[in-house]
Amino acid sequence: MADTAQIEEIVKQVLASMSGGVASAAGGTGSQTGGAIPKTAHVAMLTSLEHFDVKEYPMPEVGDGDILVKVEGCGVCGTDAHEFKRDPFGLIPVALGHEGTGEIVKMGRNVKKDSAGKDLKVGDKVVTCMIFKDNPDITMFDLNKQNVGGADVYGLLPDDDIHLNGWFSDYILIREGSTVFNVSDLDLYSRVLIEPCAVLIHAVERAKSTGILRFNSRVVVQGCGPIGLICIAILRTMGINKIVAVDGEQKRLDFAKELGASDSVNFKEHKGIEALSAAVAEKCEGHLADFAFQCTGSPAGHSNIYKFIRNGGGLCELGFFINGGDATINPHFDICSKEITTVGSWVYTLRDYATTFDFLKSAKKLGLPMDKLITHTYPLEEINEALKTNLAMTGLKIAIINQ
Repeated sequence: MADTAQIEEIVKQVLASMSGGVASAAGGTGSQTGGAIPKTAHVAMLTSLEHFDVKEYPMPEVGDGDILVKVEGCGVCGTDAHEFKRDPFGLIPVALGHEGTGEIVKMGRNVKKDSAGKDLKVGDKVVTCMIFKDNPDITMFDLNKQNVGGADVYGLLPDDDIHLNGWFSDYILIREGSTVFNVSDLDLYSRVLIEPCAVLIHAVERAKSTGILRFNSRVVVQGCGPIGLICIAILRTMGINKIVAVDGEQKRLDFAKELGASDSVNFKEHKGIEALSAAVAEKCEGHLADFAFQCTGSPAGHSNIYKFIRNGGGLCELGFFINGGDATINPHFDICSKEITTVGSWVYTLRDYATTFDFLKSAKKLGLPMDKLITHTYPLEEINEALKTNLAMTGLKIAIINQ
Protein backbone atom coordinates (compact mmCIF):
# COMPACT_ATOMS: atom_id res chain seq x y z
CA MET A 1 0.00 0.00 0.00
CA ALA A 2 1.29 3.45 -0.86
CA ASP A 3 2.57 5.57 2.03
CA THR A 4 1.33 9.11 2.79
CA ALA A 5 4.04 10.81 0.70
CA GLN A 6 3.18 8.68 -2.33
CA ILE A 7 -0.52 9.44 -1.95
CA GLU A 8 0.19 13.18 -1.75
CA GLU A 9 2.33 12.94 -4.90
CA ILE A 10 -0.43 11.11 -6.77
CA VAL A 11 -2.99 13.74 -5.72
CA LYS A 12 -0.66 16.52 -6.92
CA GLN A 13 -0.27 14.81 -10.28
CA VAL A 14 -4.02 14.40 -10.66
CA LEU A 15 -4.65 18.05 -9.76
CA ALA A 16 -1.92 19.15 -12.17
CA SER A 17 -3.46 17.12 -14.97
CA MET A 18 -6.87 18.64 -14.21
CA SER A 19 -5.42 22.16 -14.39
CA GLY A 20 -3.67 21.22 -17.58
CA GLY A 21 -6.96 19.99 -19.00
CA VAL A 22 -8.62 23.31 -18.30
CA ALA A 23 -5.67 25.30 -19.57
CA SER A 24 -5.54 23.23 -22.72
CA ALA A 25 -8.80 24.87 -23.71
CA ALA A 26 -6.49 27.77 -24.57
CA GLY A 27 -4.26 25.39 -26.48
CA GLY A 28 -0.58 25.73 -27.22
CA THR A 29 2.37 23.52 -26.42
CA GLY A 30 5.37 24.40 -24.29
CA SER A 31 3.62 27.51 -23.04
CA GLN A 32 3.59 29.09 -19.57
CA THR A 33 0.25 29.19 -17.80
CA GLY A 34 -0.77 31.03 -14.66
CA GLY A 35 -3.54 29.07 -12.97
CA ALA A 36 -6.75 27.69 -14.40
CA ILE A 37 -8.13 29.37 -17.50
CA PRO A 38 -11.85 29.16 -18.34
CA LYS A 39 -12.97 27.37 -21.47
CA THR A 40 -14.82 30.44 -22.78
CA ALA A 41 -14.34 34.20 -22.87
CA HIS A 42 -16.85 37.05 -22.90
CA VAL A 43 -16.55 39.72 -25.58
CA ALA A 44 -18.62 42.91 -26.00
CA MET A 45 -19.40 42.68 -29.71
CA LEU A 46 -20.86 45.73 -31.46
CA THR A 47 -23.54 43.99 -33.50
CA SER A 48 -25.52 47.00 -34.73
CA LEU A 49 -25.48 50.77 -34.38
CA GLU A 50 -25.58 51.81 -30.72
CA HIS A 51 -25.79 48.25 -29.45
CA PHE A 52 -23.27 45.81 -27.98
CA ASP A 53 -24.06 42.19 -27.22
CA VAL A 54 -21.84 40.45 -24.67
CA LYS A 55 -21.09 37.17 -26.42
CA GLU A 56 -19.38 34.02 -25.17
CA TYR A 57 -16.75 32.37 -27.35
CA PRO A 58 -14.46 29.34 -26.95
CA MET A 59 -11.02 30.22 -25.63
CA PRO A 60 -8.70 30.22 -28.67
CA GLU A 61 -5.46 28.34 -29.12
CA VAL A 62 -2.39 30.14 -27.78
CA GLY A 63 0.37 29.79 -30.34
CA ASP A 64 4.10 29.79 -29.65
CA GLY A 65 4.32 33.54 -30.23
CA ASP A 66 0.96 34.53 -28.69
CA ILE A 67 -0.04 35.93 -25.30
CA LEU A 68 -3.39 35.41 -23.56
CA VAL A 69 -4.27 38.35 -21.32
CA LYS A 70 -7.00 38.60 -18.70
CA VAL A 71 -8.42 42.08 -19.22
CA GLU A 72 -8.56 44.36 -16.18
CA GLY A 73 -9.82 47.55 -17.79
CA CYS A 74 -10.16 49.62 -20.96
CA GLY A 75 -10.91 53.26 -21.57
CA VAL A 76 -13.66 54.41 -23.93
CA CYS A 77 -12.17 56.50 -26.75
CA GLY A 78 -13.88 58.97 -29.04
CA THR A 79 -13.14 56.52 -31.84
CA ASP A 80 -15.21 53.89 -30.02
CA ALA A 81 -18.04 56.41 -29.72
CA HIS A 82 -17.90 57.22 -33.44
CA GLU A 83 -17.99 53.53 -34.32
CA PHE A 84 -20.83 52.95 -31.84
CA LYS A 85 -22.85 55.83 -33.30
CA ARG A 86 -22.11 55.61 -37.04
CA ASP A 87 -19.79 52.68 -37.89
CA PRO A 88 -17.62 54.97 -40.11
CA PHE A 89 -15.05 52.21 -40.62
CA GLY A 90 -17.67 49.62 -41.68
CA LEU A 91 -16.46 47.10 -39.10
CA ILE A 92 -19.73 45.84 -37.57
CA PRO A 93 -19.71 43.20 -36.11
CA VAL A 94 -16.58 44.21 -34.23
CA ALA A 95 -14.94 43.82 -30.83
CA LEU A 96 -13.90 47.36 -29.87
CA GLY A 97 -11.60 48.72 -27.16
CA HIS A 98 -7.99 49.84 -27.75
CA GLU A 99 -7.15 51.61 -24.46
CA GLY A 100 -6.89 48.35 -22.55
CA THR A 101 -4.63 46.61 -20.07
CA GLY A 102 -4.52 43.33 -18.25
CA GLU A 103 -2.52 40.47 -16.80
CA ILE A 104 -0.73 37.74 -18.75
CA VAL A 105 -2.26 34.35 -17.92
CA LYS A 106 -0.71 32.26 -20.69
CA MET A 107 2.12 32.81 -23.16
CA GLY A 108 3.71 30.84 -25.95
CA ARG A 109 7.13 29.25 -25.66
CA ASN A 110 8.74 31.85 -27.94
CA VAL A 111 7.61 34.86 -25.91
CA LYS A 112 10.47 36.08 -23.72
CA LYS A 113 10.58 39.89 -23.82
CA ASP A 114 8.34 42.85 -24.59
CA SER A 115 8.81 45.30 -27.45
CA ALA A 116 11.27 47.40 -25.43
CA GLY A 117 13.41 44.39 -24.45
CA LYS A 118 11.96 44.00 -20.95
CA ASP A 119 11.42 40.46 -19.64
CA LEU A 120 7.88 39.07 -19.80
CA LYS A 121 6.34 36.39 -17.61
CA VAL A 122 2.92 35.12 -16.58
CA GLY A 123 1.43 37.58 -14.09
CA ASP A 124 2.93 40.69 -15.68
CA LYS A 125 0.65 43.62 -16.51
CA VAL A 126 0.76 44.67 -20.16
CA VAL A 127 -0.58 47.03 -22.80
CA THR A 128 -0.44 46.78 -26.58
CA CYS A 129 0.33 49.47 -29.12
CA MET A 130 0.06 48.12 -32.66
CA ILE A 131 0.23 45.01 -34.79
CA PHE A 132 3.07 45.10 -37.29
CA LYS A 133 2.39 44.79 -40.95
CA ASP A 134 5.15 44.06 -43.44
CA ASN A 135 6.50 47.59 -43.11
CA PRO A 136 10.17 48.19 -42.24
CA ASP A 137 9.51 51.87 -41.49
CA ILE A 138 7.74 51.02 -38.21
CA THR A 139 10.49 50.52 -35.65
CA MET A 140 10.76 51.07 -31.91
CA PHE A 141 13.07 54.07 -31.92
CA ASP A 142 12.05 55.66 -35.21
CA LEU A 143 10.68 58.83 -33.68
CA ASN A 144 8.91 60.65 -36.49
CA LYS A 145 9.11 58.50 -39.61
CA GLN A 146 5.69 56.91 -39.21
CA ASN A 147 2.89 56.90 -36.68
CA VAL A 148 0.46 54.14 -35.83
CA GLY A 149 -1.61 54.95 -38.93
CA GLY A 150 0.48 52.41 -40.83
CA ALA A 151 -0.45 49.44 -38.64
CA ASP A 152 -3.42 47.56 -37.22
CA VAL A 153 -4.67 48.12 -33.68
CA TYR A 154 -6.52 45.77 -31.33
CA GLY A 155 -10.07 47.03 -30.93
CA LEU A 156 -10.34 48.09 -34.58
CA LEU A 157 -9.89 44.70 -36.24
CA PRO A 158 -12.44 42.95 -38.48
CA ASP A 159 -14.09 40.05 -36.68
CA ASP A 160 -12.64 36.59 -37.30
CA ASP A 161 -12.81 33.08 -35.83
CA ILE A 162 -10.76 34.16 -32.78
CA HIS A 163 -13.13 36.99 -31.72
CA LEU A 164 -10.87 38.07 -28.82
CA ASN A 165 -9.69 41.06 -30.85
CA GLY A 166 -10.58 44.02 -28.62
CA TRP A 167 -10.10 45.06 -25.00
CA PHE A 168 -13.84 45.33 -24.31
CA SER A 169 -13.77 41.73 -23.12
CA ASP A 170 -12.57 39.62 -20.22
CA TYR A 171 -9.75 38.03 -22.25
CA ILE A 172 -7.80 39.13 -25.32
CA LEU A 173 -5.38 37.13 -27.45
CA ILE A 174 -2.27 39.13 -28.35
CA ARG A 175 -0.98 37.64 -31.57
CA GLU A 176 2.59 37.06 -32.65
CA GLY A 177 3.94 40.14 -34.41
CA SER A 178 2.14 42.54 -32.07
CA THR A 179 3.81 45.11 -29.86
CA VAL A 180 3.38 44.58 -26.15
CA PHE A 181 4.84 46.43 -23.16
CA ASN A 182 5.38 45.28 -19.59
CA VAL A 183 3.88 48.02 -17.41
CA SER A 184 3.65 46.14 -14.11
CA ASP A 185 5.09 49.18 -12.30
CA LEU A 186 2.00 51.30 -13.09
CA ASP A 187 -1.38 51.16 -11.33
CA LEU A 188 -4.57 50.21 -13.17
CA TYR A 189 -5.87 53.73 -13.87
CA SER A 190 -2.45 54.82 -15.15
CA ARG A 191 -2.36 51.83 -17.47
CA VAL A 192 -5.84 52.62 -18.81
CA LEU A 193 -4.64 56.16 -19.58
CA ILE A 194 -1.49 55.10 -21.47
CA GLU A 195 -3.02 55.13 -24.96
CA PRO A 196 -4.62 58.62 -24.80
CA CYS A 197 -1.52 59.98 -23.06
CA ALA A 198 0.64 58.63 -25.90
CA VAL A 199 -1.42 60.73 -28.32
CA LEU A 200 -0.36 63.84 -26.42
CA ILE A 201 3.24 62.77 -25.94
CA HIS A 202 3.39 62.51 -29.73
CA ALA A 203 1.78 65.94 -30.14
CA VAL A 204 4.29 67.55 -27.78
CA GLU A 205 7.18 65.86 -29.60
CA ARG A 206 5.78 67.27 -32.86
CA ALA A 207 5.54 70.70 -31.22
CA LYS A 208 9.16 70.49 -30.00
CA SER A 209 10.28 69.80 -33.56
CA THR A 210 9.43 73.42 -34.45
CA GLY A 211 12.10 74.73 -32.09
CA ILE A 212 9.57 77.21 -30.65
CA LEU A 213 8.20 75.28 -27.64
CA ARG A 214 10.68 75.91 -24.83
CA PHE A 215 10.97 75.81 -21.06
CA ASN A 216 9.84 79.43 -20.65
CA SER A 217 7.19 79.49 -23.41
CA ARG A 218 3.76 80.98 -22.88
CA VAL A 219 1.38 78.24 -24.04
CA VAL A 220 -2.34 78.18 -24.79
CA VAL A 221 -4.25 74.89 -24.77
CA GLN A 222 -7.67 75.20 -26.39
CA GLY A 223 -10.17 72.48 -25.45
CA CYS A 224 -10.24 70.87 -22.01
CA GLY A 225 -11.65 67.46 -22.74
CA PRO A 226 -9.40 64.49 -21.88
CA ILE A 227 -7.00 65.33 -24.73
CA GLY A 228 -6.49 68.97 -23.76
CA LEU A 229 -6.25 68.15 -20.06
CA ILE A 230 -3.59 65.51 -20.66
CA CYS A 231 -1.74 68.01 -22.86
CA ILE A 232 -1.65 70.45 -19.95
CA ALA A 233 -0.33 67.77 -17.58
CA ILE A 234 2.47 66.84 -19.99
CA LEU A 235 3.50 70.48 -20.45
CA ARG A 236 3.58 70.90 -16.68
CA THR A 237 5.81 67.86 -16.19
CA MET A 238 8.18 69.44 -18.74
CA GLY A 239 8.53 72.44 -16.43
CA ILE A 240 6.44 74.88 -18.47
CA ASN A 241 4.76 77.20 -15.97
CA LYS A 242 2.68 79.59 -18.10
CA ILE A 243 -0.17 77.46 -19.48
CA VAL A 244 -3.52 79.09 -20.25
CA ALA A 245 -6.49 76.76 -20.71
CA VAL A 246 -9.39 77.83 -22.98
CA ASP A 247 -12.78 76.12 -22.83
CA GLY A 248 -16.47 76.85 -22.34
CA GLU A 249 -17.10 74.60 -19.32
CA GLN A 250 -15.98 76.04 -15.99
CA LYS A 251 -15.64 72.63 -14.28
CA ARG A 252 -13.17 71.53 -16.92
CA LEU A 253 -11.24 74.79 -16.61
CA ASP A 254 -11.05 74.31 -12.83
CA PHE A 255 -9.69 70.79 -13.31
CA ALA A 256 -7.20 72.13 -15.86
CA LYS A 257 -5.64 74.12 -13.04
CA GLU A 258 -5.33 70.96 -10.94
CA LEU A 259 -3.40 69.40 -13.80
CA GLY A 260 -1.01 72.31 -14.18
CA ALA A 261 -2.67 75.23 -16.00
CA SER A 262 -1.61 78.57 -14.54
CA ASP A 263 -4.76 80.36 -15.69
CA SER A 264 -7.90 79.90 -17.77
CA VAL A 265 -10.31 81.69 -20.09
CA ASN A 266 -13.96 80.74 -20.44
CA PHE A 267 -14.84 81.65 -24.02
CA LYS A 268 -18.53 81.90 -23.11
CA GLU A 269 -17.72 85.02 -21.12
CA HIS A 270 -16.38 86.94 -24.14
CA LYS A 271 -18.25 88.09 -27.24
CA GLY A 272 -16.32 87.99 -30.48
CA ILE A 273 -12.85 86.80 -31.36
CA GLU A 274 -11.19 90.15 -30.60
CA ALA A 275 -12.49 90.16 -27.03
CA LEU A 276 -11.54 86.51 -26.59
CA SER A 277 -8.06 87.08 -27.98
CA ALA A 278 -7.57 90.03 -25.63
CA ALA A 279 -8.63 87.89 -22.67
CA VAL A 280 -6.11 85.21 -23.62
CA ALA A 281 -3.34 87.81 -23.99
CA GLU A 282 -4.19 89.24 -20.58
CA LYS A 283 -3.72 85.79 -19.00
CA CYS A 284 -0.40 85.46 -20.89
CA GLU A 285 1.06 88.44 -19.05
CA GLY A 286 -0.11 90.88 -21.72
CA HIS A 287 1.34 88.88 -24.62
CA LEU A 288 -0.03 86.52 -27.22
CA ALA A 289 1.08 82.92 -26.83
CA ASP A 290 4.43 81.61 -28.01
CA PHE A 291 2.79 78.29 -28.78
CA ALA A 292 -0.75 76.89 -28.92
CA PHE A 293 -2.30 73.43 -28.94
CA GLN A 294 -5.69 73.14 -30.66
CA CYS A 295 -7.42 70.18 -28.98
CA THR A 296 -11.03 70.52 -30.13
CA GLY A 297 -12.68 68.98 -33.15
CA SER A 298 -14.42 72.29 -33.84
CA PRO A 299 -13.78 74.16 -37.13
CA ALA A 300 -14.52 77.39 -35.26
CA GLY A 301 -11.87 76.41 -32.72
CA HIS A 302 -9.29 75.95 -35.45
CA SER A 303 -10.21 79.30 -37.03
CA ASN A 304 -9.85 81.10 -33.69
CA ILE A 305 -6.58 79.57 -32.49
CA TYR A 306 -4.37 81.67 -34.80
CA LYS A 307 -5.60 84.84 -33.10
CA PHE A 308 -4.05 83.69 -29.82
CA ILE A 309 -0.52 83.25 -31.21
CA ARG A 310 2.22 85.88 -31.48
CA ASN A 311 4.23 86.69 -34.59
CA GLY A 312 6.75 83.90 -35.11
CA GLY A 313 4.86 81.58 -32.80
CA GLY A 314 3.88 77.95 -33.24
CA LEU A 315 0.77 75.80 -33.42
CA CYS A 316 0.10 72.08 -33.03
CA GLU A 317 -3.27 71.01 -34.45
CA LEU A 318 -4.43 67.66 -33.10
CA GLY A 319 -8.14 68.18 -32.54
CA PHE A 320 -9.25 66.77 -35.88
CA PHE A 321 -8.68 63.06 -35.31
CA ILE A 322 -11.47 62.43 -37.81
CA ASN A 323 -12.94 64.67 -40.49
CA GLY A 324 -14.70 67.36 -38.49
CA GLY A 325 -15.38 69.66 -41.43
CA ASP A 326 -13.65 72.62 -43.05
CA ALA A 327 -12.28 75.59 -41.11
CA THR A 328 -12.00 79.14 -42.40
CA ILE A 329 -8.80 81.11 -41.93
CA ASN A 330 -7.16 84.07 -43.59
CA PRO A 331 -3.80 82.78 -44.90
CA HIS A 332 -2.26 86.26 -44.98
CA PHE A 333 -3.21 87.45 -41.49
CA ASP A 334 -3.25 84.05 -39.77
CA ILE A 335 -0.15 82.37 -41.22
CA CYS A 336 2.00 84.38 -43.63
CA SER A 337 2.29 87.83 -42.05
CA LYS A 338 2.70 86.27 -38.58
CA GLU A 339 5.06 83.53 -39.88
CA ILE A 340 3.41 80.93 -37.69
CA THR A 341 4.98 77.48 -37.76
CA THR A 342 2.26 74.81 -37.78
CA VAL A 343 2.52 71.07 -37.23
CA GLY A 344 -0.19 68.45 -37.33
CA SER A 345 -0.28 65.46 -35.01
CA TRP A 346 -2.16 62.17 -35.34
CA VAL A 347 -1.95 59.25 -32.90
CA TYR A 348 1.60 58.16 -31.98
CA THR A 349 4.72 56.11 -32.67
CA LEU A 350 6.09 53.16 -30.73
CA ARG A 351 8.73 55.41 -29.17
CA ASP A 352 5.98 57.67 -27.79
CA TYR A 353 4.61 54.72 -25.81
CA ALA A 354 7.92 54.26 -24.01
CA THR A 355 8.03 57.98 -23.21
CA THR A 356 4.45 57.86 -21.93
CA PHE A 357 5.34 55.40 -19.17
CA ASP A 358 7.90 57.85 -17.79
CA PHE A 359 5.48 60.77 -18.10
CA LEU A 360 2.86 58.99 -15.98
CA LYS A 361 5.43 58.29 -13.27
CA SER A 362 6.61 61.92 -13.35
CA ALA A 363 3.05 63.22 -13.13
CA LYS A 364 2.44 61.11 -10.04
CA LYS A 365 5.63 62.41 -8.41
CA LEU A 366 4.46 65.98 -9.07
CA GLY A 367 1.11 65.19 -7.48
CA LEU A 368 -0.92 65.76 -10.65
CA PRO A 369 -4.26 63.91 -10.15
CA MET A 370 -4.27 61.99 -13.44
CA ASP A 371 -6.58 59.33 -12.05
CA LYS A 372 -9.32 61.95 -11.68
CA LEU A 373 -9.56 62.01 -15.49
CA ILE A 374 -11.48 58.72 -15.19
CA THR A 375 -14.83 60.00 -13.98
CA HIS A 376 -17.08 57.00 -14.73
CA THR A 377 -16.47 53.25 -14.61
CA TYR A 378 -18.76 50.44 -15.76
CA PRO A 379 -18.60 46.64 -15.76
CA LEU A 380 -18.43 44.90 -19.13
CA GLU A 381 -22.12 43.97 -19.10
CA GLU A 382 -23.04 47.69 -18.91
CA ILE A 383 -20.96 48.73 -21.92
CA ASN A 384 -23.94 50.19 -23.80
CA GLU A 385 -24.53 52.55 -20.89
CA ALA A 386 -20.83 53.44 -20.85
CA LEU A 387 -20.88 54.46 -24.51
CA LYS A 388 -24.04 56.51 -24.02
CA THR A 389 -22.38 58.32 -21.11
CA ASN A 390 -19.42 59.07 -23.36
CA LEU A 391 -21.66 60.46 -26.09
CA ALA A 392 -23.58 62.58 -23.57
CA MET A 393 -20.26 64.20 -22.53
CA THR A 394 -21.32 64.13 -18.89
CA GLY A 395 -17.86 63.07 -17.75
CA LEU A 396 -14.27 63.06 -18.93
CA LYS A 397 -12.73 59.62 -19.45
CA ILE A 398 -15.16 56.68 -19.26
CA ALA A 399 -13.72 53.21 -18.59
CA ILE A 400 -14.79 49.60 -18.50
CA ILE A 401 -13.32 48.00 -15.38
CA ASN A 402 -13.63 44.23 -14.96
CA GLN A 403 -14.34 42.89 -11.51
